Amino acid sequence: MIIRQKSVGSMAVCCYVLGCEETKKGVIIDPGGNEDEILAMVKEEGLSIVAIINTHGHPDHVCANGPLKEATGAPLIMHEIDDDFFQRDEVISYFSMLGLPASPPIDRRVKDGDRIDFGNESLEVILTPGHTPGGICLYSGHDLFTGDTLFVGAVGRTDFPGGDMEQFMDAIEKRLLVLPDETVVWPGHGYGGSKSTIGEERRSNPFLTGA
Repeated sequence: MIIRQKSVGSMAVCCYVLGCEETKKGVIIDPGGNEDEILAMVKEEGLSIVAIINTHGHPDHVCANGPLKEATGAPLIMHEIDDDFFQRDEVISYFSMLGLPASPPIDRRVKDGDRIDFGNESLEVILTPGHTPGGICLYSGHDLFTGDTLFVGAVGRTDFPGGDMEQFMDAIEKRLLVLPDETVVWPGHGYGGSKSTIGEERRSNPFLTGA
């Protein structure tokens, strides 16, 4: 699988361009700005984008949804719980303080266990609520794209509307740490590093030690 990672936008979101080597079908995960640079990666790899996936609905992870949908024609994908949550008036009002562009309406609502296919590659949707009510990770069987659930040496914050620390840590322990040690962790921000593994996070992440 082709994997390109780039830090984008004012909040340094790790955006991913993934592609199938054989078919050149691809997806974009968490377009948080700098859409021209994201499209340049797509062009460099010769990909046809079939989906734009948001691991959660925070504005820093969706603010380039509009321009990229217009450029590629690809549908926008988000978990159904976050799609509902981020349409609430009070939630829209709260996050408007960030001053980032809103996403157009989501085209495909997914749930836990759904698969997103691109060519001969596929991503499994793993629901990991706590950072947001419908936050997800995306698992290929070797690579795990964790959004703001799991970072290198850290975990996401839970003090925004919709956050729940107890639910969050339970999801990380029961949904992520059960994956094979060699699973590569690709985080939604590169605060502690650009990638890790489940085994390394289980051993050394101070938020997870003993989990």
